[in-house]
Amino acid sequence: MTSAFYVLPMSPFRIHAALFGAALIYAATYSLAKDLMPAYILPQAAVVWRIVGAALVFALLKRWAAPHERIAAGADTWRAIACGILGIGVNQLAFFKGLALTTPINAALLQTLTPIVVVLASAALLGERLTPARLLGVGLGTLGAALLILSRPAAGHAAANPLLGNLYLLCNAAVFGLYVVLVGPLMRKYHAFTVLARCFLVGVVVVLPLGLPDAIATDYGRFTLKIWAELGYMVVFLTILAYLLNNWALKYASPALSGVYIYVQQVLVVLIAVALGTDAVTFDKAWQAAIIFLGVWLVGRRPKVAAAAEVETAD
Repeated sequence: MTSAFYVLPMSPFRIHAALFGAALIYAATYSLAKDLMPAYILPQAAVVWRIVGAALVFALLKRWAAPHERIAAGADTWRAIACGILGIGVNQLAFFKGLALTTPINAALLQTLTPIVVVLASAALLGERLTPARLLGVGLGTLGAALLILSRPAAGHAAANPLLGNLYLLCNAAVFGLYVVLVGPLMRKYHAFTVLARCFLVGVVVVLPLGLPDAIATDYGRFTLKIWAELGYMVVFLTILAYLLNNWALKYASPALSGVYIYVQQVLVVLIAVALGTDAVTFDKAWQAAIIFLGVWLVGRRPKVAAAAEVETAD
C-alpha cells in the first residue's frame, strides 16, 4: 500500500530537515519584521532591500548554473513579467505593508489561504476540476478569513490598523496564489535560477519607484546591530536560503508531505510570537484558525480519481 507521504529515495531526515528549516525561517519573519517596521524602516523601504538583494544573488546564481539559457520572447516573456509583477512586486509590498499594520498571528493565518487561491486559479486558468469538497473548503476558508479580518487584536497587543493590514495580507495571499499557477510552466521549461533572475528583475522595476525614496530617507544611523541583523535575515535567509531549502525538498517530497509543513509553519509563528511577546493566542483566533485550516485541508485533498492514478503511477 502506497503511503500518502511517499517520497523518492532520499534520506527522510534530510527532507524533513529542509522543509522544517524553511518553515522556521518563514515563521520567524513574522515577529522579527515587527521590530523593524515601521519603527526603524518603512515597509516599502524594507521591500527594496529584500528584492534588490535577492535580484543580485539570483542573477549571479543564474550566471553560474545556466549562463547561456534565455527565456524565449513572446508568451514566456510576458508570463515572466506577470510573475515578476504579481509574485515579487505586488506580493512583497502587500505582505510587508500588511505585516506592519496587523499582528504576526493574523498575518500567518491569512497566508494559509494561498492554496485556496491556487485551486481557484487552476480551475479558471488550467481547467482543473472543482469537487464539492473543494468548494466547501473554499467556503470555509473564506468564512474563516472574513471573521479573522474583522476581528480585533488581543488585549495588550494593539496593531496600527489591523483591518487594513489584514486586507493587505489577503491581497498578498491572492496574488501569490496566482503567481504559483503562472510560474509553474516556466519552472518546468527553464532552470529555476533563470526564471527567478527574470522575475526578481521585474520585481525591482516595480518596487524601486515606490520604495526607493523611503529607502533613501531611512535614518540608518539609528540602526542597532540587532536591527541590521534582522534586515540581513530578511534578505539572506528569508529570500534566498528558505527558497533553496524548500525547492530542494520539493524535488523529493510528496505534495502531501510538503502540505503538512504549511500548518507546521503557522504553529511555529504562534510559538515564536508568543515567546517574543509580539502577539497572543485568544479563543477567537483559535476557532477562526480551525475554520481556515479545515477549509485549506478540504481544498488540498485531491479527487479520488486523480489520487488513484498517482498511486498506480508510483507503484
